Amino acid sequence: MKAKGVLLPAAGLVLIGAFVFYWMRFSPFSKSGKYSSDVLNAAFAEQPVGYINRTDSLGVTTPELQHISIQLYPNTADTALAAALKDLAADKDLLLTVVAGQKAALRMVRDGDFDDALRSLCSLLPDKKRIYLRWDPDMEVPVQRHSWQYQSPADYIKAFRHVSEICRNVKPGLLVMWSPAGYPGTEEYWPGDDVIDAVGISVNGESELSATAFPPDPDRRTALRRKLIRTRFMSKPVWVFASGDDSLVNALRVDLREAVKGIKPDSGFLFQKYVTKEPAGRPANAMPLLGVYDPRLALTGSKDVHVEHLFVDLGNIQTGAFARDFEAVIGRGHEVIVSVEPWRDGKVRKDPSVLKNTISGVYDEEFKSLFNTISKTNRPVYVRFAHEMEIPIHRYAWQSQDPALYIRAFRYFMEFGKGIKNVKKVWGPAGDRGSMEWYPGNDVVDLVSIAIYGLPDKNITDPTKQEPFEAIFNRKVWRVRLASKPIFITEFGVKGPEDFQSEWLEKAAAVLADHKEVVGVCYFNLADNPKVWGDIPAPDWGISLSTFNRFVEALDSNR
Repeated sequence: MKAKGVLLPAAGLVLIGAFVFYWMRFSPFSKSGKYSSDVLNAAFAEQPVGYINRTDSLGVTTPELQHISIQLYPNTADTALAAALKDLAADKDLLLTVVAGQKAALRMVRDGDFDDALRSLCSLLPDKKRIYLRWDPDMEVPVQRHSWQYQSPADYIKAFRHVSEICRNVKPGLLVMWSPAGYPGTEEYWPGDDVIDAVGISVNGESELSATAFPPDPDRRTALRRKLIRTRFMSKPVWVFASGDDSLVNALRVDLREAVKGIKPDSGFLFQKYVTKEPAGRPANAMPLLGVYDPRLALTGSKDVHVEHLFVDLGNIQTGAFARDFEAVIGRGHEVIVSVEPWRDGKVRKDPSVLKNTISGVYDEEFKSLFNTISKTNRPVYVRFAHEMEIPIHRYAWQSQDPALYIRAFRYFMEFGKGIKNVKKVWGPAGDRGSMEWYPGNDVVDLVSIAIYGLPDKNITDPTKQEPFEAIFNRKVWRVRLASKPIFITEFGVKGPEDFQSEWLEKAAAVLADHKEVVGVCYFNLADNPKVWGDIPAPDWGISLSTFNRFVEALDSNR
């Protein structure tokens, strides 16, 4: 009897547990036990500001659009979804924002945990209606307000493409919207033309308001203009949405029209047709072209060095120093990388305005002289203009400038080399976040260069804390992938004891062997400029000839 008294309550608990499971899975409540009013999500309930279609001369309109934002869990009930969609307007298009209400959402989406919920949601949508599905917006903003933010771009893209495939299979007429905030780095999260019908960018969102990675724009019109420029690689219609009251949205509509008006004069080169593809690379089993920046000539005598790097400012050209240095490199039988820094002008012509001065023709004589010197050899010359322009600092006078102004200056400069057959046009960002906003266009770029230094932060003095080459390489190459151009690593270096440098470089060689899109690498064999390092010593990237030789041997053995 005593045993039976124990078994009966246990059986009752089993029945109660089964009932609770059934109720939570099949009741009209979501996973959190909340009804449809909590399926609706207020965080992304923005209003439409405007719609821009590039095929319509960048015209701005404000179509009627109903917006419903919901939070989805893997086991959100059909009845909760139906209740959230019950008041669809018959006379308006629908924007349906869906956010994943779950930790580790990207992994769960990729693993199919959301598939049933997504199919249920899409099956409830009407057929005779234009519907945009917008999934997990503001993904590129470097904050952690939502589970899909501050994640790998590749992971986000895989999850997004999976959502698009599931939803289009259920509702073929569905329009899929990719919706970044338009923050620096937007293009890193681009899922591809084949799964996107429209782009949506947001203004005044909670995520962006809390982000501190980049300085804020001076005003709303500038912010809108920059956001639109960051979508230039996506040849899709663009919606702009805003969080805020009606007065803010109405003011933004005026700002949007003015922002678009400001873009139109540059639209010819900003909105070129871009097709992402595998870039051309070096032949199979070939080593990348090996170069050095080596003012002390410690490595230039090596038989393995084929190219030397010269940094040239306006003063160097005016005094004839560039011509002498260039001729010396050619005399050593090497090709040349020429990094043109349009400042330090001996004639004192307003250094802070170097980009405006460039397109105004102020430096024409210097540029003509530079390319005249370059034309005197048949050897390839890799000409890089105003490098590392995307870093939001003021080390160089062309940094922290408007991207369209930079692009106009780059294109103007490269015109001077037109017709000189040995000139290879190089666009040289550092490879930092948001690089592609400054991309000058496929017609004026032959190669993209990036810089890879092991030191991630000037406050790190322990050389073993430096990042491995591979981690930096993967991050930076991904950021410039939409250019679809071969890569020339025109600057790279590592500091520390010789054994540490050797190990770092040998691992770098293994990475380079696997990436045929890298056609050249150039080691920076000197210390950095001490003036920009404050109270601590500038890092010295210099290596010995024996360390350089071990790097070459590692490259050769890995090819």
